[in-house]
Formats: sequence, C-alpha cells, structure tokens
Amino acid sequence: MQIFVGKNSLLFCLLSFSLFMAFIEVGYSFGLRYAKRYPSRENWGGGAIEAAVLALFGLLLAFTFAAAQGRLEERRKLIAEEANAIGTAYLRLDLLPSHERELLKGKFREYLDARLRAYAALPDLKKAYEELHNSEQLQLQIWSEAQAAARREACQPAAILVLPALHEMIDITTRRTMIAKSHTPSIVFLLLYLVGMITAVVSGFGMAKTPGRNWLHRWVFALVVSMTLYVILDLEFPRVGLVRLDAADHTLIQLRQSMN
Repeated sequence: MQIFVGKNSLLFCLLSFSLFMAFIEVGYSFGLRYAKRYPSRENWGGGAIEAAVLALFGLLLAFTFAAAQGRLEERRKLIAEEANAIGTAYLRLDLLPSHERELLKGKFREYLDARLRAYAALPDLKKAYEELHNSEQLQLQIWSEAQAAARREACQPAAILVLPALHEMIDITTRRTMIAKSHTPSIVFLLLYLVGMITAVVSGFGMAKTPGRNWLHRWVFALVVSMTLYVILDLEFPRVGLVRLDAADHTLIQLRQSMN
C-alpha cells in the first residue's frame, strides 16, 4: 500500500477517480438498458438496496479512517513517551561516578543519533533498517555497560534508579516498532474498493432514472471517495505522504540538542 502515497499520490488519486467514474458509467449504461426494457418507472424499485449499499460503504470508510487516525495519534504519543524515557534515563546517569557517567552519556548520544537517522531515512527502508539495527546494537552496549556498572559497589545505589529507566527506554522502542508496522490489512482496502465499485455501479444505475448524465454528481462522488481513500493511506504511512510526524520528531531533536 505504501507505493500509492508520497510521489505516487497524484497518480493514485487520478486512477481512483477514473476507476469510480468508469463504474458509474457502467451502472448508468445498465440503467438505460433497464429503462428501455421497463419504461414504467414503477418497475425500477431497488431504492432500499441503493441506500443500504451507500450506507455500508460510508460505514466502512468511516471506521477505516477512524482506525488510521487512531494509529497516527498513537505514533505521536509514543514519540513523546520515547523522548521522556530517554531524557529521564540520561538525567539519571548523573548519579553514576564520572567514568561510568561519561561513557554511558556518549553511548546515549550515539543511540539517539541512530534513532533520528532511522526515521529521517524513510521512505528508504533499507537505510532505515540499517540505522535501526545500529540503534539496537547501541542499546545492547548501553545495557551491558549499565549492568557492569551496577555490579560495582560504588554504583549500586544509583543503579536502583538507572536500570529501571534504561528498561523503560528500551521497552518503548519495541512498542514504537510494533505500531509502525501496524496498518489496516490489505484485505480491508480491497474490500473498500470492491464495495466502492459496487456503490458506483448502483449510483450510476440510479442516475439513469433522470434525464442527462448528471456530471456534477459523478464528479463529486468519484472525487470525494478517491480523496478519502488517499487520506486514509496517508494516515497509515505518515512519513511518506502529506501527513507527517515531523512536529513530534522535533521533541527528540530538541532532546538531542540538550545533550551537547
């Protein structure tokens, strides 16, 4: 799904718009044939079916949009939580003796740099995964150094506060990775398009009841639906399209600047 956002967003909208316009025309053609076969309007019927299909499509769009928006807010929330976790752990390093403190603070700066580079690299997945791997290696080094320091008698009182903060910092990265990989299943998007096509056919069929092709109604339906589908995709991949997480990332950038 990611290929449809970013640089391909305009193409996606145009293809969706054209697709729905085409299916409206298909329904309109069926409607004209039906009208010729049954000239009496009393034989049309199907109003309840049209309303049911339109309502179902609207509900599917609404629920999918709400789910995508919810995941976006969760991503923003986790960025803030990660910044707080890293900041808290970094400050608690001041409780350690000078040698251990400076060693771990240097690792922290490298770790946060790797995290920032990973998300800045998107949509280049290969580079992003490389930086995430680097950050995971730095995590292991930080944890190993902290454990080694905790075994020293002089560091044991401080370790009671430092180790839980480090654990929270590491835990938040797992949660961020999970939410970053959580998207609306592809089958749901296929269902949306399938129901959208059926809705377009039914709408076109209903337009055949009135004289003329009702171009305004066609354009409005196709444009609104195609734009809504694009925005849903954009919300699912907020580092590729128009919807961005840059403002949330600025919290981590400010934290990194404070470490200098």
